[in-house]
Amino acid sequence: MQCLSFQPIERQAQSRRSASRLFLIEVASRLSENTPREVVMHTKILTALIIGLSGCASQSEVVEREVGQFDLRLGTAPTRSMAQGLVNPATASTFRGGLDLTHESGWYVGQWAPSMGILEGNQLELDSYIGYVQHRFDQAPGYELGVIRYSFPELEGADRHEYYAGFNLAGSRLGGALSSRPGRTDSTLLLELGGLSPLELDLRLKYASHSMDSPMYHPGGSVEVFNDWSLNLSRPWLGVRLDMSYTDSSLRGRECGVYSGQNTYCESYFMFKAERSLF
Repeated sequence: MQCLSFQPIERQAQSRRSASRLFLIEVASRLSENTPREVVMHTKILTALIIGLSGCASQSEVVEREVGQFDLRLGTAPTRSMAQGLVNPATASTFRGGLDLTHESGWYVGQWAPSMGILEGNQLELDSYIGYVQHRFDQAPGYELGVIRYSFPELEGADRHEYYAGFNLAGSRLGGALSSRPGRTDSTLLLELGGLSPLELDLRLKYASHSMDSPMYHPGGSVEVFNDWSLNLSRPWLGVRLDMSYTDSSLRGRECGVYSGQNTYCESYFMFKAERSLF
């Protein structure tokens, strides 16, 4: 299998690929000793996928092929984002890979392994998803529905599900997701509006609610439910991309000791950024 650039593969790249084959085959054998047969089968499939793509150096690569009425994508980078960009498979490890199969009717199914559990401290993770997206033409509205399952074969009770939906119209996007895991439920809403007059601003608003089955204790008490949100405004100006963001949550003071939401910081945080491409 060749990389997307379709350049000739040098001997050095072939050596790296052979070494990757041996290493990953050894890992698959190790997992098979202590893992259920179904998990081993999934692992071997994903291992074979990464073996085929590992010759493409360290950068992410995606190979796309048409198979009858299906569009097949194999890659070392996520090939799909769901719910209008709200749900994005993570890339947590150097050794990763996945596949995505889309039918011309709009139905799609796929599996992504952000971590093969090869490196010390990393756990094997398999993200499997199925959904439907309505094809859009010109400025017609479109929508998407689906579910994704995050599986951790080596961790007991860590699996979780996430249900998502999205809608877009004329450059504006709305997405929602509901994630359920043992002891916790998270719901998230995303709104994106592009080219707002008169300043031609792009707006991105994200709001989430987090509910715990059991209280999370801190020195001043406990927390069972909390919310957090983020606002981003951006626009181009004289070749420079101006970006301002604000994040906050409903927790304050000692409560922030148990914060585990979508933002980097628990309390109010402002950031301004200006970017300009040099090339």
